[in-house]
Amino acid sequence: MTGRNSVLEALRTRIPAIALYIAQRVEMDDRVKEMLSIASHREIPVLEVTRPELDRMAGIGGVHQGIALKVPPYEYAHPQDVLEEALADGETPLLVALDGVTDPRNLGAIIRSAAAFGAHGVILPQRRSASVNSAAWKTSAGAAARLPVALAANLTSTLKEFKKQGVFVLGLDGGGDVSLPELTLADRPVVIVCGSEGKGLSRLVTETCDQIVSIPISAATESLNAGIATSVALYQVATMRAADAAQAPGA
Repeated sequence: MTGRNSVLEALRTRIPAIALYIAQRVEMDDRVKEMLSIASHREIPVLEVTRPELDRMAGIGGVHQGIALKVPPYEYAHPQDVLEEALADGETPLLVALDGVTDPRNLGAIIRSAAAFGAHGVILPQRRSASVNSAAWKTSAGAAARLPVALAANLTSTLKEFKKQGVFVLGLDGGGDVSLPELTLADRPVVIVCGSEGKGLSRLVTETCDQIVSIPISAATESLNAGIATSVALYQVATMRAADAAQAPGA
């Protein structure tokens, strides 16, 4: 990760970091001073290197502004472990699965929303998917450090396995059979599946879903992007669950 704004934001949001690299005789503006302060507080090694070395780290066309941050590869969870952990905590599982979402900023936004609305994890397919990279970390505003993201070798197979364990699979699609406000499965264990903006849900995933749910929007708007659609669905489920909990005996 390179560039003063990107590195500073990464440090502010507590992205795991191995080392902070600073060019020799770098201009010490307020951003650099704050980076050094955060690195010192978090005990991140600060290494002074030559500008040619930073050029090599940034790669062709990369702009480092005399600053680079080294981060370790993200450690993905296993989908089954995420489900089992929610059940072990005595909670009703709420999971998000992404089918063909390739924009890491959308992924980061979804991770942030999933954490905000009480989801237990996000599941990605190994192929044709965004990864938890620096852009996703930044957009998640730190949520990627708190919410597990799992990697599924085959998303359809994972969803079918979840169904065997009593988890309802809800796919988001503009032409869904059920409108989101009319959803009746919010109080059950559910996994919300969102497809890509261009192609939507794949055929195999669509056939695996228990329900296809649509979000009512103005006719003047063609569609919602994956991050916004998932956030709206998560909010609806969280709201319905909170209402059910308030009406439960002894609440």
